[in-house]
Amino acid sequence: MDALAGSPLGWLCVGVTTLFGVTVLCTAKRSPAEKTNVLVWSLLPALLGLLCVAMLGAGEGLVVFCAVSLISSVCLGGRVLLPVGEKAVLITGSDTGIGHALAKYLDNLGFVVFAGVLNKDGRGAEELRRTCSQRLSLLQLDITNATQVKEAYRKVSEKVQNTGLWGVVNNAGILGFPADGELLPMSTYRQCMEVNFFGAVEVSKTFLPLLRKSQGRLVNVSSMAGGIPLPRYAAYGASKAALSMFSGVMRQELSKWGIKVAAVHPSGFRTGIQGTSDLWDKQEKELMENLSADTRQDYGEDYLLGLKSYLLHMPAYCSANLSPVLSAVLHALLAKRPHGLYTPGKGAYVLLCIFCYFPLWFYDFFISKMLSTESVPRVLRTSEAESKKL
Repeated sequence: MDALAGSPLGWLCVGVTTLFGVTVLCTAKRSPAEKTNVLVWSLLPALLGLLCVAMLGAGEGLVVFCAVSLISSVCLGGRVLLPVGEKAVLITGSDTGIGHALAKYLDNLGFVVFAGVLNKDGRGAEELRRTCSQRLSLLQLDITNATQVKEAYRKVSEKVQNTGLWGVVNNAGILGFPADGELLPMSTYRQCMEVNFFGAVEVSKTFLPLLRKSQGRLVNVSSMAGGIPLPRYAAYGASKAALSMFSGVMRQELSKWGIKVAAVHPSGFRTGIQGTSDLWDKQEKELMENLSADTRQDYGEDYLLGLKSYLLHMPAYCSANLSPVLSAVLHALLAKRPHGLYTPGKGAYVLLCIFCYFPLWFYDFFISKMLSTESVPRVLRTSEAESKKL
């Protein structure tokens, strides 16, 4: 250590360490909420680097130290959040679920929130009026209604004026009736695409001029089903996959304007997206009425009627704690270097990795075991019984 302290490389190590430490402390000061994370992610690698210098010698140790400092800086840039200030954010689908919780969360953090709701006189809108600050504005916003989208743009433009809109969170979405893709009526496919994809595209295109002014953020809430194929989600998954691809393309195209785009793929959360029992009855009736005689015969009445039980049991497998999703959206809105894709919730990232990096037969086998149901179409039950007799 004495030889190191008196050598030019030793003094270089001290100088680099000092500069790195000052940078870390300045970053922590600018982002008090992330101070602990900043110090952990930065000072620990710096100490590790100095230890390497002491153990390996000045030359090799300096190389290791510079490497860990670079890695730390990359990680640090992804964790440092910009100040909230008076940043304005539009959230669609704020009546219930993630959008409703996000409107409250961002309002509590000091954002100027424009909460788009399907029903401005509904219970969700009333709760936002009652519990949120004066900064929050409610907008009547059916994202499939071009007139309402334009009117929302006019109202937001009047309020933000020259500062622009910092963020747009395309959260509004519908699930449809989870059933085998063959059974779903075309109206379900069209409705899912209309809300989950075309509506989000319409909102994005309309509000992009305001995002350009602020060099802000576009955040699209997709789904785990938008990144991996899941049984019974043909319509919903296809519409969310389209939204995810749209996000990826827009991320590339809008970077020249300084706009950052992120897609969020939550796993199962209890949001109420499955709807009410009245809606299920209506969707089930529509599904049954559109089936051909052959299809109805092959699947069997008990299998078809059992589809609703899947909806009834869905909440039991979903987490009621939405904080992972809210944290992901906040990071996408405020991080200096936000991720292009977020996968909050249990299993979301693991399943995506299995789908991307393992053989498809393995993924299909894994999903079939994980989501196995006791219900089997009538014809397959009959065929299996006959095989056993033989």
